[in-house]
Amino acid sequence: MDRNTANSRKDLSPPRFTILLVSAMALSYEILLMRLFSIVQYHHFAYMVISLALLGYGASGTFLVFFRQQFLRRFPVVLIGNILLFGITVVACYLGGQHLLFNPDEIFWNNRQWLKLFALYLLLALPFFFAANCIALAFSRFRQRISAIYAADLFGAGLGSIFIIGLLFIFFPQKLLLLLGSFIFSIAMVAWLELRLQPRWQALLFIGAAAVLFLLPSAWTDLAISPYKGLSQQMRINGSRIAEQKSSPLALLTVVENNLVPFRYAPGLSLAAQSEPPAQVGIFMDGDSMNVITRFPDDVSRLAYLDKLTSALPYHLKQAMDILILGAGAGSDILQALYYKTVDIAAVELNPQVVQLVRNRPEFSGNLLDRENVRVLIGEARSFVSGSSKNFDLIQLPMLNTFSSTAAGLYALNENYLYTVEALQEYMQHLAPAGYLGMSRWIKLPPRDTLKLFATALEALERLGTQDSGNHLVMIRSWQSAFLLVKKAPFSPEEINRVKEFCQERLFDLVYYPGMRRQEANRFNILRQPYFYDGAVSLLGKEAGSFMKRYKFNIKPSTDDRPYFSNFFKWRTLPEIFRLKGQGGMVLLESGYLILVLTLFQAIAASLLLILLPVIARPYAQVSEAGWNRPRIVAYFFAIGLGFLFLEIAYIQKFILYLGHPLYAAAAVLAIFLVFAGMGSQYGQAKRVHIKWPVAVILGLGIVDLIAVNLLFDALNWLPVPVKIFSAILILGPLAFCMGMPFPLALTEVGTDAPDLIPWAWAVNGCASVIAAVLATLLAIHFGFTAVVLGSLTLYGLAAAIFPGRYKLKGGRNTTG
Repeated sequence: MDRNTANSRKDLSPPRFTILLVSAMALSYEILLMRLFSIVQYHHFAYMVISLALLGYGASGTFLVFFRQQFLRRFPVVLIGNILLFGITVVACYLGGQHLLFNPDEIFWNNRQWLKLFALYLLLALPFFFAANCIALAFSRFRQRISAIYAADLFGAGLGSIFIIGLLFIFFPQKLLLLLGSFIFSIAMVAWLELRLQPRWQALLFIGAAAVLFLLPSAWTDLAISPYKGLSQQMRINGSRIAEQKSSPLALLTVVENNLVPFRYAPGLSLAAQSEPPAQVGIFMDGDSMNVITRFPDDVSRLAYLDKLTSALPYHLKQAMDILILGAGAGSDILQALYYKTVDIAAVELNPQVVQLVRNRPEFSGNLLDRENVRVLIGEARSFVSGSSKNFDLIQLPMLNTFSSTAAGLYALNENYLYTVEALQEYMQHLAPAGYLGMSRWIKLPPRDTLKLFATALEALERLGTQDSGNHLVMIRSWQSAFLLVKKAPFSPEEINRVKEFCQERLFDLVYYPGMRRQEANRFNILRQPYFYDGAVSLLGKEAGSFMKRYKFNIKPSTDDRPYFSNFFKWRTLPEIFRLKGQGGMVLLESGYLILVLTLFQAIAASLLLILLPVIARPYAQVSEAGWNRPRIVAYFFAIGLGFLFLEIAYIQKFILYLGHPLYAAAAVLAIFLVFAGMGSQYGQAKRVHIKWPVAVILGLGIVDLIAVNLLFDALNWLPVPVKIFSAILILGPLAFCMGMPFPLALTEVGTDAPDLIPWAWAVNGCASVIAAVLATLLAIHFGFTAVVLGSLTLYGLAAAIFPGRYKLKGGRNTTG
């Protein structure tokens, strides 16, 4: 029987398993790209590229508007062809993109980078374009079974988010790229069999094609890490060599040794220090954030440099018996606590592989993490604190990011729940009556991080009902870092004198202490003005709100609803920065935020083009005026595209605090939303549900979740991750179940009124999803996650109002609603 004839039979079932696998690989590839670009570039750039690359879904719908009929006549061949092209481009387009030598750090002053960026968008959009073609073609070919296909699409995407996380524990990201490509080739075999193509044995040829990918030279898949990241700069130093690498969904860890030019990493080290650190081994996370394993010497006096760090201040005020370190890293702060003979040291570290790297070097590290008075706990810092019943003499938050990346504003879009008002409140509640909270930050000029941290601490103290909050704060600085010390009780005169002596001996500058005079600031590491002191005093004054509003950077305290501590951008400062472009002013630019805004503009422009092109090219396409006409299709599918992603992204970001890491939160929330939405899609089709019922439940559950989620987080944050994921299913599952109904219910009716516009509706929904991914983050930065959720609920209400006033009964008859 001819292949095409065999598949034109009326009883041919939709290739749901094929669609499930294609969708799973598309979502897996999306998450893998985020990991790859987080390593070779930065987190914010990964977000930008992936958002625009997903326009491949919108482009697919627009493309099929013009070629739908031709492709449907050869559906099996076209479907398998798109699967194969998906597999090829997954590998080829990423490798090609690496060799474009695009540098986002030059994008605001080198116009050639814009051309490279555009080329990168096109390359990375191609795999998603071919994957989306498979799904959109299936919608058009089996338009009476749209809910079943959509359910397979969502189930696959949900499973893909879990699948890729598991693989990232086993494989390095660059090797996983080849594995995904080979998996996608194997899907072509599944499609051949599911579509009953003959001869069946030829399906095995796709397995052979999949194996070819592993013959590529290994040098082709090596990661081309940005030359501006710490690892690249370190490897330029003579004698540097990579000793070991470990990978997981949390980070790519690279261990670097150098016997010719030794590491000398001691953030906050005084310029008056006369001793240097012992030998060190560097650990770079995702090619940038560096920590070090320091050799534990036979003679402890060789650790005297630890006494010359800004973080040594609390040890000079009181003998700490019990301390908690939130972010153990490779153990530098544990080493400092041991130097000061601390009785009990608890240290929390999120990444178990970092701990393993230290423990694998027992002779070098002196079994630092396995000493009798040291307890290392694997977990998220906030979760540990909330679940602990113990009070500590000192809680330390070490330096977490590299100076260069922080100075460039590259963490502006990173959600950071360690430095929110609620986080500081929780830390203070776990201090002993006279305990201290110590926090280190890199210095920026003009001051940003330090003043924002100072303002956040003040807000936390005030929320705890503290009187005269300024009496509980001390801040000092070195030439490159600052240290803020918060005391649960007011600082005593004796402690203030010790602070002065500590700074005098080490040539540190006083920034603030209760009763400090302006002339005491800015004595050693001299600036044109005592900017830090002036800022601290202004934040303590009655006009603090006015000062923060006038200040050229955003230094308002971050909260759990807006956890963007490193976002300092203000629009009114931008013209001044560009006027200083030729005088080095671009270093003041918070590039992470600006790139997000540019991404939004690009997404809107591209989406308008993709949505309007079919209207311009085919203005006379037959549509129903009473039912699904073009304006209604645009309004409805754009609303639910924005609404679905708004809710999904808001909960991903909120669950970062609960689950402890962005990638875990993304994988868990995506899996719950997509799997339960797939179940809802099947249910809605089977029961012929009217749109008003799922939307009513979405609105009700959305409001309940807004009220209950934060309370549940506070109550359950101490639980182990598996239990938290189960609770997340209970919280999000019913909401996601209902969110799976509006899209297939409407698309099925579009298939009745205007079947030629099914791909266009798919394009509109895809473009809305891309815009939503960027817009949701911008709204969260300015208004908080609560506003994003409320915006989503409003959009769902709007979609219900737009939906035609009819629904289909089981007998196939239309009825007005």
